[in-house]
Amino acid sequence: MGKIHLLLTKEEIDEEKIKEGNKIVVVLDVLLATTTITSALHNGATEVVPVMNSLEALEAAKAYEEGQYILSGESKAKPIEGFVYPSPSILREKVKGKALIVSTTNGTVAIRKASGAKRTYVSSLLNNPFVAEKVKEQGLEETILVICSGTSGKLSLEDFYGAGHFLSCLLEHDDGQLKLTDAAMAALLFYKGNAGDAFEIFRSSYVGKLFEKNQFIDELAFAAQQGTIPIVPILKGQKIVAEHSIKL
Repeated sequence: MGKIHLLLTKEEIDEEKIKEGNKIVVVLDVLLATTTITSALHNGATEVVPVMNSLEALEAAKAYEEGQYILSGESKAKPIEGFVYPSPSILREKVKGKALIVSTTNGTVAIRKASGAKRTYVSSLLNNPFVAEKVKEQGLEETILVICSGTSGKLSLEDFYGAGHFLSCLLEHDDGQLKLTDAAMAALLFYKGNAGDAFEIFRSSYVGKLFEKNQFIDELAFAAQQGTIPIVPILKGQKIVAEHSIKL
Protein backbone atom coordinates (compact mmCIF):
# COMPACT_ATOMS: atom_id res chain seq x y z
CA MET A 1 0.00 0.00 0.00
CA GLY A 2 1.38 3.39 -1.00
CA LYS A 3 1.32 6.33 1.37
CA ILE A 4 0.63 9.94 0.45
CA HIS A 5 2.22 12.70 2.49
CA LEU A 6 1.52 16.42 2.15
CA LEU A 7 3.89 19.24 3.05
CA LEU A 8 2.32 22.66 3.49
CA THR A 9 5.39 24.80 2.74
CA LYS A 10 8.77 24.47 1.07
CA GLU A 11 10.38 25.04 4.46
CA GLU A 12 9.15 21.59 5.52
CA ILE A 13 11.20 19.86 2.82
CA ASP A 14 13.94 17.64 4.22
CA GLU A 15 16.32 17.25 1.30
CA GLU A 16 18.10 14.26 2.82
CA LYS A 17 14.89 12.35 3.54
CA ILE A 18 13.64 12.95 0.02
CA LYS A 19 16.67 11.05 -1.28
CA GLU A 20 15.78 8.01 0.82
CA GLY A 21 13.76 5.22 -0.81
CA ASN A 22 11.82 5.61 -4.03
CA LYS A 23 9.85 8.78 -3.38
CA ILE A 24 7.70 10.38 -6.04
CA VAL A 25 7.33 14.13 -5.50
CA VAL A 26 4.70 16.46 -6.91
CA VAL A 27 5.36 20.19 -6.40
CA LEU A 28 2.64 22.85 -6.57
CA ASP A 29 2.96 26.61 -6.57
CA VAL A 30 -0.37 27.46 -8.14
CA LEU A 31 0.13 31.25 -7.97
CA LEU A 32 2.19 31.18 -9.90
CA ALA A 33 5.40 29.26 -10.61
CA THR A 34 4.09 25.79 -11.46
CA THR A 35 1.20 27.24 -13.48
CA THR A 36 3.71 29.37 -15.39
CA ILE A 37 6.05 26.41 -16.00
CA THR A 38 3.20 24.22 -17.25
CA SER A 39 1.94 27.00 -19.52
CA ALA A 40 5.42 27.78 -20.87
CA LEU A 41 6.07 24.18 -21.85
CA HIS A 42 2.64 24.03 -23.46
CA ASN A 43 3.49 27.16 -25.44
CA GLY A 44 6.67 25.70 -26.87
CA ALA A 45 9.48 26.31 -24.39
CA THR A 46 12.14 23.67 -25.02
CA GLU A 47 12.83 23.30 -21.30
CA VAL A 48 12.53 25.17 -18.03
CA VAL A 49 15.49 25.68 -15.72
CA PRO A 50 14.31 26.37 -12.14
CA VAL A 51 16.88 28.28 -10.12
CA MET A 52 17.21 29.45 -6.54
CA ASN A 53 17.82 33.14 -7.22
CA SER A 54 18.68 35.71 -9.87
CA LEU A 55 22.44 35.18 -9.58
CA GLU A 56 22.01 31.49 -10.29
CA ALA A 57 19.76 32.39 -13.23
CA LEU A 58 22.49 34.54 -14.76
CA GLU A 59 24.98 31.72 -14.29
CA ALA A 60 22.62 29.20 -15.90
CA ALA A 61 22.18 31.50 -18.90
CA LYS A 62 25.86 31.09 -19.79
CA ALA A 63 25.10 27.57 -21.05
CA TYR A 64 22.91 28.99 -23.84
CA GLU A 65 23.57 31.08 -26.91
CA GLU A 66 22.15 34.57 -27.06
CA GLY A 67 18.52 34.49 -28.15
CA GLN A 68 18.04 30.86 -27.12
CA TYR A 69 16.82 31.56 -23.60
CA ILE A 70 14.60 33.86 -21.55
CA LEU A 71 15.42 35.07 -18.07
CA SER A 72 12.28 35.28 -15.95
CA GLY A 73 11.85 35.96 -12.27
CA GLU A 74 10.36 37.65 -9.26
CA SER A 75 11.54 38.17 -5.71
CA LYS A 76 8.87 38.51 -3.03
CA ALA A 77 6.32 39.15 -5.81
CA LYS A 78 8.33 42.07 -7.22
CA PRO A 79 9.91 42.01 -10.69
CA ILE A 80 13.66 41.39 -10.93
CA GLU A 81 15.39 44.08 -12.95
CA GLY A 82 16.23 42.82 -16.42
CA PHE A 83 14.04 39.72 -16.08
CA VAL A 84 10.64 39.02 -17.63
CA TYR A 85 7.96 38.70 -14.96
CA PRO A 86 7.07 34.97 -14.64
CA SER A 87 3.41 35.04 -15.56
CA PRO A 88 1.74 32.89 -18.24
CA SER A 89 0.24 35.82 -20.15
CA ILE A 90 3.51 37.74 -20.36
CA LEU A 91 5.58 34.71 -21.40
CA ARG A 92 3.03 33.15 -23.75
CA GLU A 93 4.32 34.78 -26.93
CA LYS A 94 7.99 34.76 -25.92
CA VAL A 95 8.95 31.19 -25.03
CA LYS A 96 8.49 29.15 -28.21
CA GLY A 97 11.71 27.39 -29.13
CA LYS A 98 13.59 28.83 -26.15
CA ALA A 99 14.72 27.67 -22.74
CA LEU A 100 13.01 29.44 -19.85
CA ILE A 101 15.32 30.14 -16.92
CA VAL A 102 13.08 31.07 -14.02
CA SER A 103 13.59 32.21 -10.45
CA THR A 104 10.70 32.64 -8.00
CA THR A 105 10.49 33.19 -4.28
CA ASN A 106 8.76 29.90 -3.51
CA GLY A 107 8.01 27.55 -6.40
CA THR A 108 11.39 27.16 -8.07
CA VAL A 109 13.06 26.89 -4.66
CA ALA A 110 10.66 24.06 -3.72
CA ILE A 111 11.37 22.25 -6.98
CA ARG A 112 15.11 22.47 -6.45
CA LYS A 113 14.87 21.31 -2.84
CA ALA A 114 12.84 18.31 -4.03
CA SER A 115 15.22 17.41 -6.84
CA GLY A 116 16.71 14.44 -4.99
CA ALA A 117 13.54 12.35 -5.32
CA LYS A 118 13.29 9.36 -7.65
CA ARG A 119 10.92 11.46 -9.76
CA THR A 120 9.91 15.10 -9.30
CA TYR A 121 6.84 16.37 -11.13
CA VAL A 122 5.56 19.94 -11.49
CA SER A 123 1.81 20.36 -11.25
CA SER A 124 -1.04 22.87 -11.15
CA LEU A 125 -4.78 22.87 -11.69
CA LEU A 126 -4.06 23.10 -15.40
CA ASN A 127 -2.41 19.68 -15.53
CA ASN A 128 -3.18 17.90 -12.23
CA PRO A 129 -5.27 15.15 -13.89
CA PHE A 130 -2.44 14.28 -16.26
CA VAL A 131 0.27 14.29 -13.60
CA ALA A 132 -1.96 12.12 -11.41
CA GLU A 133 -2.45 9.67 -14.28
CA LYS A 134 1.31 9.50 -14.86
CA VAL A 135 1.93 8.85 -11.16
CA LYS A 136 -0.62 6.02 -11.26
CA GLU A 137 1.14 4.56 -14.30
CA GLN A 138 4.37 4.39 -12.30
CA GLY A 139 2.71 2.22 -9.66
CA LEU A 140 1.25 3.19 -6.32
CA GLU A 141 3.45 1.16 -4.01
CA GLU A 142 5.95 3.99 -3.53
CA THR A 143 5.71 6.95 -1.19
CA ILE A 144 4.10 9.96 -2.85
CA LEU A 145 5.02 13.35 -1.44
CA VAL A 146 2.84 16.28 -2.47
CA ILE A 147 4.51 19.61 -1.73
CA CYS A 148 2.76 22.96 -1.44
CA SER A 149 5.37 25.67 -1.93
CA GLY A 150 3.56 28.10 0.35
CA THR A 151 4.30 31.79 0.70
CA SER A 152 7.42 32.72 2.67
CA GLY A 153 7.02 29.87 5.14
CA LYS A 154 3.25 30.09 5.49
CA LEU A 155 0.40 28.02 4.08
CA SER A 156 -1.00 29.23 0.77
CA LEU A 157 -4.70 28.64 0.33
CA GLU A 158 -4.35 28.20 -3.41
CA ASP A 159 -1.65 25.53 -3.04
CA PHE A 160 -3.72 23.68 -0.44
CA TYR A 161 -6.67 23.71 -2.83
CA GLY A 162 -4.46 22.63 -5.71
CA ALA A 163 -3.07 19.76 -3.66
CA GLY A 164 -6.61 18.65 -2.87
CA HIS A 165 -7.48 18.74 -6.56
CA PHE A 166 -4.42 16.64 -7.39
CA LEU A 167 -5.31 14.11 -4.70
CA SER A 168 -8.88 13.93 -5.96
CA CYS A 169 -7.53 13.09 -9.42
CA LEU A 170 -5.08 10.56 -8.00
CA LEU A 171 -7.73 8.78 -5.94
CA GLU A 172 -10.23 8.51 -8.77
CA HIS A 173 -11.04 4.82 -9.17
CA ASP A 174 -8.69 3.99 -6.28
CA ASP A 175 -9.29 0.54 -4.84
CA GLY A 176 -7.80 1.21 -1.44
CA GLN A 177 -4.13 1.05 -2.43
CA LEU A 178 -3.37 4.51 -1.10
CA LYS A 179 -3.23 5.73 2.49
CA LEU A 180 -3.39 9.47 3.14
CA THR A 181 -1.83 11.30 6.07
CA ASP A 182 -4.11 13.68 7.98
CA ALA A 183 -2.67 16.69 6.15
CA ALA A 184 -3.32 15.07 2.78
CA MET A 185 -6.86 14.13 3.81
CA ALA A 186 -7.50 17.71 4.97
CA ALA A 187 -6.49 19.08 1.56
CA LEU A 188 -8.66 16.53 -0.22
CA LEU A 189 -11.70 17.37 1.91
CA PHE A 190 -11.10 21.11 1.46
CA TYR A 191 -11.06 20.68 -2.29
CA LYS A 192 -14.14 18.47 -2.34
CA GLY A 193 -16.04 21.02 -0.28
CA ASN A 194 -15.12 23.79 -2.76
CA ALA A 195 -14.68 21.85 -6.00
CA GLY A 196 -16.40 24.39 -8.25
CA ASP A 197 -14.99 27.50 -6.62
CA ALA A 198 -11.33 27.61 -7.67
CA PHE A 199 -11.42 31.19 -8.91
CA GLU A 200 -13.13 32.53 -5.78
CA ILE A 201 -10.79 30.54 -3.52
CA PHE A 202 -7.79 31.97 -5.33
CA ARG A 203 -9.25 35.46 -5.26
CA SER A 204 -9.76 35.27 -1.50
CA SER A 205 -6.22 34.07 -0.79
CA TYR A 206 -3.40 36.35 0.35
CA VAL A 207 -1.55 36.05 -2.96
CA GLY A 208 -4.79 36.32 -4.92
CA LYS A 209 -5.58 39.63 -3.25
CA LEU A 210 -2.16 40.93 -4.27
CA PHE A 211 -2.81 39.82 -7.83
CA GLU A 212 -6.17 41.59 -7.90
CA LYS A 213 -4.66 44.73 -6.41
CA ASN A 214 -2.05 44.75 -9.17
CA GLN A 215 -4.62 44.05 -11.91
CA PHE A 216 -3.52 40.44 -12.45
CA ILE A 217 -7.07 39.12 -12.20
CA ASP A 218 -6.76 37.38 -15.58
CA GLU A 219 -3.88 35.31 -14.18
CA LEU A 220 -6.15 34.10 -11.38
CA ALA A 221 -8.78 33.03 -13.89
CA PHE A 222 -6.17 31.25 -15.99
CA ALA A 223 -4.65 29.42 -13.00
CA ALA A 224 -8.13 28.32 -11.86
CA GLN A 225 -8.76 26.27 -15.00
CA GLN A 226 -8.74 22.54 -14.36
CA GLY A 227 -7.30 19.90 -16.66
CA THR A 228 -6.75 22.10 -19.71
CA ILE A 229 -3.10 21.28 -20.50
CA PRO A 230 -2.31 17.58 -21.11
CA ILE A 231 1.39 17.61 -20.30
CA VAL A 232 3.44 16.26 -17.42
CA PRO A 233 6.44 18.44 -16.52
CA ILE A 234 9.18 16.33 -14.97
CA LEU A 235 12.54 17.37 -13.56
CA LYS A 236 15.41 15.67 -15.33
CA GLY A 237 18.72 16.73 -13.90
CA GLN A 238 18.44 20.48 -13.47
CA LYS A 239 15.86 20.96 -16.23
CA ILE A 240 12.09 20.50 -16.44
CA VAL A 241 10.82 18.97 -19.66
CA ALA A 242 7.34 18.01 -20.78
CA GLU A 243 6.04 14.51 -21.13
CA HIS A 244 2.80 14.46 -23.08
CA SER A 245 0.23 12.52 -21.12
CA ILE A 246 -2.30 10.02 -22.34
CA LYS A 247 -5.78 11.41 -22.95
CA LEU A 248 -8.15 10.96 -20.05
